[in-house]
Amino acid sequence: MSDAYAPPLRDIRFVLDHLVDADGLAKLPPFAHADADTMYGLLEEYARFVREVLAPLNRAGDAQGASHDPATGAVTTTPGWPDAYRRYVEAGWGAVPFAEEYGGGGFPWLLAVAMQELLTSANMAFSLCPLLTQGAIDMLGHHGDEEQRERYLPKLVSGEWTGTMNLTEPQAGSDLGALTTRAVPAGDGVGEGAPAGTPRTWRISGQKIFITYGEHDLAANIVHLVLARVPDAPPGTKGLSCFIVPKHLVSDDGTLAEERNGVTCIGIEHKLGIHGSPTCTLEFDDAVGYLIGEANAGMRYMFTMMNNARLSVGLEGLAVAERAYQQALAYAQERTQGRAVGTAAGTASAIIEHPDVRRMLMHMRSHIEAMRGLTYANARAIDDAKHHPDDDARARGQERADLLTPLSKAWCTDLGSELTRLATQVHGGMGFITETGIAQHERDVRIAAIYEGTNGIQALDLVGRKLGLRAGGVVADLLADIDATALEVAAAGEPLAGLHAALVDAVAALREATDWLLANGSADPRNALAGATPYLRLAGTVVGGWVMARQALAASGSDDPFLAAKVATARYYCEQVLPTARGLLPAVTAGPRDLDAVAPSELLGA
Repeated sequence: MSDAYAPPLRDIRFVLDHLVDADGLAKLPPFAHADADTMYGLLEEYARFVREVLAPLNRAGDAQGASHDPATGAVTTTPGWPDAYRRYVEAGWGAVPFAEEYGGGGFPWLLAVAMQELLTSANMAFSLCPLLTQGAIDMLGHHGDEEQRERYLPKLVSGEWTGTMNLTEPQAGSDLGALTTRAVPAGDGVGEGAPAGTPRTWRISGQKIFITYGEHDLAANIVHLVLARVPDAPPGTKGLSCFIVPKHLVSDDGTLAEERNGVTCIGIEHKLGIHGSPTCTLEFDDAVGYLIGEANAGMRYMFTMMNNARLSVGLEGLAVAERAYQQALAYAQERTQGRAVGTAAGTASAIIEHPDVRRMLMHMRSHIEAMRGLTYANARAIDDAKHHPDDDARARGQERADLLTPLSKAWCTDLGSELTRLATQVHGGMGFITETGIAQHERDVRIAAIYEGTNGIQALDLVGRKLGLRAGGVVADLLADIDATALEVAAAGEPLAGLHAALVDAVAALREATDWLLANGSADPRNALAGATPYLRLAGTVVGGWVMARQALAASGSDDPFLAAKVATARYYCEQVLPTARGLLPAVTAGPRDLDAVAPSELLGA
């Protein structure tokens, strides 16, 4: 029974070549060195690293997770992790997509997303440390001043230091307007106990919860980005400022203070999954901090980091589902039980010969391919938004990225839970046994639907903010692109006829749902709020069908078994999954009537 990970490089290369035009990125000014072959060469080497170094540590992280010493506040990660992280940093893997001026490789975000898929499939709990660091890099790169960028970015880009995002508190949850952590100006040019040359400081006091890798033994320093309130700040999210609070203060020459800053880990959570990733409660006690940008603008700055992370969290659904699928497929080929139709009496067949097991595996595989196409297209849109030389193309790239991000985050993480559950089901009773290892994937990926704003919040963002972009023009452009693909499928003739009919009907349902929300959501916001989650599911399903139809177009007409399989999974998705889109339409357009019909006191029934 194997849980080894085989990086799906050929599947990734197919998406890069045929669905997102990775080679076209080399035409953008910053990426002349980043043609598809160069990026694929990096991916091959990275795949070897994560397969050999990180994937074997995944089970150990689950069985022997991070531990906390209450006396010192120190957190110790799983044996083998510090050495693996050292090798990760020495190889320069974390630096690949970041600016060359800070020691990065200057490669596209599309490549970063492909690398993140491999890393997360190999070891999700380990991957969360680089994920938070990349968000800190992105936020400081956009909003830090020159001195802050020079002080922190080179070490964060190299991975020698790691970053965190400190948002919520025990009383707040997702309501960040309820945060109470406070920041008081020190009143002097150099904070007490700070190295010579330290910039003007603030004192941060309060408690933050659910801080991923808030304390650990992997790196020499941790750069905490912390939301707090300055004196006389307005209430709610408009009164939040963002501060850099390093674990160890940094002098002008880059050396670290020996004594710790006033930040202590007072506990780590005992969780359903991702046991290897320390989720910390941090106590800030007059900690030295440095204001980023303007006071009371912290929420706007932090959204840079959160939006960066939302696509990466969406990838977690894809990546863990891929790992679970591989394990389920291997088990289905090894496990014999029952007699398949047409086999001789008295023989036992591998369970993969049974149609229902094949159905579960095909359901997993087709959705994984749809998720990969969606998330990679999202990353490609981000590259266009940041680097395309044409103003209009940059604007359209940003609009497409804004629209796809809630789909990538919510649809893919919901599917991550559903597909890993199917992988457990393929194992039958053995899936419920810890030693099998398959249940770890189902437990690990469950957090992804909660990270970076729950999926309900993503749905509200989609209908409340994204549908109205350019007065509905952004979603209209997406629907027009799907219509154009449907025409291409129709021109392909009989082999793809079933795909065409399903795609046309599904996009019609999405257009009807979109028009209803745009018309009725403005009249009564509760209409949009009540239909948001089924709308996101509908939209994700249809966009997934668009991805799969384009996949079928790219792969059809070949005798190559790999490409023939691409057509088969596309046909399965479009003919058996896409029809469910129309079934979601009544839930989108029902409004809040039935939701409001039963008083909370009556929800328990008689």
